[in-house]
Amino acid sequence: MIATCGAALRSLARAFADPDAGPVLLFVEGSAGLGKSHLLHKLADLPETPDVARLWWRCGAVDGQPEESAFRREPTLLLVDDVHRADEDELRRLRRVLEGLEPGSAAAVAYRPEELPVAGMPLGGSALSYPFRLTVLKSRLAPWDEERVRRAAAEVLGESCTDEAVGTLHERTGGVPRAVVDLLAMLREQRPAFAGTAAEVAAAGVPTRLAELVLSRTYALSPAHRPLVWAAAVLDGPAARDELIAVSGLGAVPGSDALLRALESAALAELGEGRYGFAVPLAAAAVRDTVPGPVRQDLHRRAAGVLSRRQPVAWAAVGEHHRAAGDDRRWLRAVEKAAESAAASGRHQEAITLLERTLATPGMPPQARARLAPLLARNAVTGLRSDQTVEVLAQIVQDADLPPAVRGELRLDLGLMLSNQMGRFADGWRVLEIAAAELREVRSVLAARAMAALVTPYWPGASLDVHRGWLIKAVAAADDSGDEAMRTAVLANHVGLAMSWADPEAWDLVERLPVKSADPACARQAARGLCNAADSAVWLGFYRRVDGLLTEGRELATRSGAPYTEHSASGTRLLQEWWTGQWLGLARRCEDFIADTADMPFIASDAYVVRGLLAVAQGDWGEARAWLSQRGTFGTENLPVPLGATAAGAVIRLTLARQEVADAAEQARAAWTVVAEKGVWPWAAELAPWAVEALARAGDTTGAHAMVRDFAQGLGEADAPAARASLVWSRAVLAESEALAQGRPGGLLTAAESYRKAAAAYAELPRPYSQALTTECAGRCVLAADAAGEAGGAGEASRADGASGAGVAEGAADGAGAHGAGASAAGGSAVPAGDRAATASAIAELESCAQHFTDLGAVWDATRARALLRTRQPAKKGRPPGRPSHSDQLSPREAEVAQLASSGLTNREIAATLHLSPRTVEQHIAGAMRKTGALSRRDLAHRL
Repeated sequence: MIATCGAALRSLARAFADPDAGPVLLFVEGSAGLGKSHLLHKLADLPETPDVARLWWRCGAVDGQPEESAFRREPTLLLVDDVHRADEDELRRLRRVLEGLEPGSAAAVAYRPEELPVAGMPLGGSALSYPFRLTVLKSRLAPWDEERVRRAAAEVLGESCTDEAVGTLHERTGGVPRAVVDLLAMLREQRPAFAGTAAEVAAAGVPTRLAELVLSRTYALSPAHRPLVWAAAVLDGPAARDELIAVSGLGAVPGSDALLRALESAALAELGEGRYGFAVPLAAAAVRDTVPGPVRQDLHRRAAGVLSRRQPVAWAAVGEHHRAAGDDRRWLRAVEKAAESAAASGRHQEAITLLERTLATPGMPPQARARLAPLLARNAVTGLRSDQTVEVLAQIVQDADLPPAVRGELRLDLGLMLSNQMGRFADGWRVLEIAAAELREVRSVLAARAMAALVTPYWPGASLDVHRGWLIKAVAAADDSGDEAMRTAVLANHVGLAMSWADPEAWDLVERLPVKSADPACARQAARGLCNAADSAVWLGFYRRVDGLLTEGRELATRSGAPYTEHSASGTRLLQEWWTGQWLGLARRCEDFIADTADMPFIASDAYVVRGLLAVAQGDWGEARAWLSQRGTFGTENLPVPLGATAAGAVIRLTLARQEVADAAEQARAAWTVVAEKGVWPWAAELAPWAVEALARAGDTTGAHAMVRDFAQGLGEADAPAARASLVWSRAVLAESEALAQGRPGGLLTAAESYRKAAAAYAELPRPYSQALTTECAGRCVLAADAAGEAGGAGEASRADGASGAGVAEGAADGAGAHGAGASAAGGSAVPAGDRAATASAIAELESCAQHFTDLGAVWDATRARALLRTRQPAKKGRPPGRPSHSDQLSPREAEVAQLASSGLTNREIAATLHLSPRTVEQHIAGAMRKTGALSRRDLAHRL
């Protein structure tokens, strides 16, 4: 496992291969554990020297020296190990042998430079008389770098080899190979099995070889000199001479003398200019454990004083020394300073880890808990941690010894975490209401903050009017507090509330945000207000204004230290890219964001939903449901209301595509109830067309009409472009459903016109996917009306899947999803058979839709549109009668079927999408598998 010196190997090989080459002497220098003996064995195994005699000389060992007569044989490779252990007589004999090296011979001499009697003189104090033709080389072995440690760890630990484990291994062992290997062996054998954390590496202990080496060197010193080594062990890192002397308690002269003796004995090493410590950092623990308890406490007390004088002060380390010295009061004060310092520089996770560990200490004084607990909460809310922090806060607020103001503050932060980071809206709402009441008389600033949180309308449950009521209270409380940052916080939430329901004054409120404030607290709230506005602008459909808001909001959040706001802005960006058709690489961006926020899945909800919407469009329906439910973490009813409505719309669409109409209708009613109770009607935009279709197809036309009516009344005159386009779409769905049910082809043309108006509205936003879906619906309606007209008013126009609307089907094909169950359009006034311009225009629209779907990557939609086109386009001329031959290659239809099958659709779902019978689909799949050699439906994806 030890890396060898390639140049050394080549030089020795030449000494034996070239008859004219002189002898070679190679010095191998390396401190303990760097692999000198391993290198000597590598040299002994040189394949280029099969006829060379190998002689081993192990200095200081009984019977470790070869007979002098052995050196008369040629050629010879002499391998000398542990020269630092040789006494003067052995060194004289070795020098005599090396001075007599003849051509065709070579020697490699290994030693520890730190243990040489005379520094820099491996063969003793007198210089060697080197022969004229002797080539003298030196190879200095170095510790492993982190990448080499990673390779060694991967061999031993396998999947448990994590980045944090490797980093700690490298840091604690100094990269010394022997220490790395021994520590890895200890980790491999530990129980329970090693899980790859830095804490496990730190707790593993000191390997026996290393401990014995450092202790032997330490206790070889006189008792008067040992305190300086103990001081280095307590400081546990590079330290200056004066620091070591101060911690040791020795005076200047005795301390300096002790340092010299420690360096001479290799108990300590010079780690940098003027900095001293252990060559292997892990060795400090072995020495520290042998220091008598009272002495060790005094050393820690003095170490705390020394570290307090460094700049900047490492308060966490100072605190650990105070604690080890038995001074709990100074320990807790240092912890508080360490957490404040980390938070001020944006290192929230570091502060959280320290505070969690400290607060879990039994018997902590109530006054200290009252100081540290709010600090933990502030870091947790800002710094993204959630799981353990919620548990800690929930326990602390039950502490009867906490002052009411402190308990109310903690309850506030607990409510914010439950709501914003855990997605437990109902629990969070109750906690925040209690906090607002608890703080109103004792901490008006925090009471305003709790009330401001209750202004946020995203959570399911409370109505828009309830949020408006809390806004009035929050504004009054913020004004009473006189705190400008709190006024900004309330304003930021006022922006979010006003923008959500398209309040005409909303954009004026955005302009009032103090984005140029020099106060970091105000700047953080202004950043949140901008990002709130950007998120609402996405849901309203003001896509051209989103980029500016997001850019300014994220830059301000970065400058002011608000990582939660930065992450929420990233989710908004993913939604923006979905709606505006920026799909290239979007799936990967969603998955990367989800991975980055793995410890807090709720903040990744935007990414999960966007990823699910992409899967729907791509025909990967099995994966779509998993993404939309966040892999089972949250149901759509537990998401923020606009996101939940969007996800519910996608689930309803999938359910309709599978012809599970009754289930789709139930899903629609449940999702609609959530939006209706909230009363923020622009948020119904992504749900309404699918919910209306589900009820219409289930025969509940009264319910479908009620949905459209409530949607229209709820919107009123609101400036919400996406919702207005959705309302037109929903009315088109209802018109189409009624036309099909009543057999009125003219009604289908009316529906087509409404679809075109919706498509034009989406084009203006722009929203290319929604535009293509509604354009497809319009084309289908025209073709269905045309089919009925050609049949003299008695033709069939049954619904096929789609975007959201009816489509003409070939024969009696079932609908596959978006709008419809099979329904006859017989009767009514027929479309004039001679009016072919509208039909030709519809076909052109469908061709354009199929191309747009393909450009976006919407495989399922493109396949469906092309299938519909084939029901109306005449066969191209020029091909001989009969079916075309595709004996070795997939036919176009087989390729389409195989694509959908490999993404997880069932035969019935594929049949509905392509207007085929399930039996025909089965035959196409069998043909595709035979021609591609696929072993299963999923395997088709790799063969296409």
